[in-house]
Amino acid sequence: MLKKMMALSGSLLLTVGLLSGCGSSGGGTDAAKENAGGKEDLKTVTINMFTASPEYTDAFNAYIEEYKKVKPNVKINLEIMQADYNTILKSKIASGSTPDVFQTTAGGDIDTYADYSADLTNEPLAAAMTDAVRTNMSSSDGKVLGLPVKGNLFALIYNKDLLTKAGITSPPKTIAEMQDAVTKLEAKGITPFANAYKEWWVWKHIFQHYVDAAAQDAGVEPKQLVNDFIAGKAKIKDYPVLYNNFFSFIDLTVKHGTDKPLERDSNAEVSDFAAGKAAFMTGKGAWDEEAIKKINPDLKIGIMGYPVSDKADQSVIITGADQALRINKDSEVSKETIEFFNWLYTSEYGKNWFSQVAKVIPPIKDAPLPDLEMPKEMDSILKTSKSGDLSVNYSLDTFHQKFGELMQAYISGNMNKDQAVSEIEKAWTQLGSAQ
Repeated sequence: MLKKMMALSGSLLLTVGLLSGCGSSGGGTDAAKENAGGKEDLKTVTINMFTASPEYTDAFNAYIEEYKKVKPNVKINLEIMQADYNTILKSKIASGSTPDVFQTTAGGDIDTYADYSADLTNEPLAAAMTDAVRTNMSSSDGKVLGLPVKGNLFALIYNKDLLTKAGITSPPKTIAEMQDAVTKLEAKGITPFANAYKEWWVWKHIFQHYVDAAAQDAGVEPKQLVNDFIAGKAKIKDYPVLYNNFFSFIDLTVKHGTDKPLERDSNAEVSDFAAGKAAFMTGKGAWDEEAIKKINPDLKIGIMGYPVSDKADQSVIITGADQALRINKDSEVSKETIEFFNWLYTSEYGKNWFSQVAKVIPPIKDAPLPDLEMPKEMDSILKTSKSGDLSVNYSLDTFHQKFGELMQAYISGNMNKDQAVSEIEKAWTQLGSAQ
């Protein structure tokens, strides 16, 4: 468990920038008193949030500012960082300075940080979550221990105009159809793939589509298959979708993709795709739309499942929540913090905050979708097709980071496929679980 990991933590000399913080008022209003009642509203309360989502700084500050109208006495300090976030979070916990609110990945990490997380199972915010998201926020024993930062969408993203130009009338769903699409695109001088293989995390977003298909072929749930790999009971070679199809797809994207894939980060990939330099964008999701549109407002975006096999029905988009906020159960202001998030997840302001302010897919019921192409396409697709399982949640990011590094070694030529497979299997047993 995490406490054992903490014992190994050395002292860190770190400077963390306080990106934003909002002031408070010592007085109360009638609205505030009506919400929580009594003189406690007159007491100034400070909630410290520590998150790893700088892209939502403005959106977070917007709901902090709005909450001042509801509870003028509540001050929320927002500290956001991305580089070394996990290391610094563990250091904070080890030193006994766990933030009132902190961010982790969902799935397996729900259990990793269970000892530090308030039980939210019976709170209004838990009832407001969609069923899929609530599952992503729940521990192995069924307790809701996390709050979704947002709903999410994982898909192969494509430029509709470029596919039309190449004579591709519908997005490819099988391996053969994808190979045909590559041929047609290159015949028109169009590069098929934009990649961001410098990033470790894009690899897990691709791989999970193949994990889902491998589980389906084996007649088990994706969570069971992942647990079998973590336990060392499963071998990648026994699943052709993983051993053959996944690696073949990566080879295809490298051979027919933008130059120097290991030097292309997320921003470079978005720039390549938005500029019309490639037809497909790998390893990404709905969070990139606004960045794409800032560069090219007229680009027509499509989303599709990965062509993981010769079975068209296995090409599906994946939805769910992969990032969680946690409320420190030992915080002196846990009551006020839970009250704050109950407001966000159930109020009319909160329902609209996700789509209109943060412009993300709402993780709660009865909330409008943002006015963006990818969420709208997702909504349309899911009316006739199922969503894939967010299987990245079943392994810890310690594994996913190592997995990304191993795949980088594979495409650089420093490892052959069998060496990469062997190391991936070792990493899964060593890093995949909190146990």
